[in-house]
Amino acid sequence: MWKTKILFLFMMVLASVDVYSEEYQIKMLSSLEGKMMVFEPPVLYIKAGDTVKWISKEPGHNSASIDEMLPKNAKSWNGAVNEEISVKFDVEGTYGYKCTPHYILGMVGLIIVGEKSSNFEQAKNSALSIEKKFATNKNRFTEYFAKVK
Repeated sequence: MWKTKILFLFMMVLASVDVYSEEYQIKMLSSLEGKMMVFEPPVLYIKAGDTVKWISKEPGHNSASIDEMLPKNAKSWNGAVNEEISVKFDVEGTYGYKCTPHYILGMVGLIIVGEKSSNFEQAKNSALSIEKKFATNKNRFTEYFAKVK
């Protein structure tokens, strides 16, 4: 009887490991509501331990981290073009990411994991410098950072 109880408790612990983590989806799009080269949603708020999956709705897009816009000790990622990639976010902070083929066109996004404060100002300063190089959508990061609560 006691072996059954221990086994039951062990199974309950294993079953609850990722109960509180969620998976979110971001669409990679060529256009949406008159805006070109966008991720939807452009700004996403999640908790540490959550996963984000980028969905390839149209060909020619990918998701890759912008390394100068990552929190300290965060892992970078670089999905292949047309790849639906999932990334688990364990470190709190502000993350910038891009579509590599359309980076020059301002196809970028933000993910805020938990508290934004750990690297928010550093990421914002990097973003404002980066967006000056965009051929189009020159204020996209400015717009997105203005939305951050």
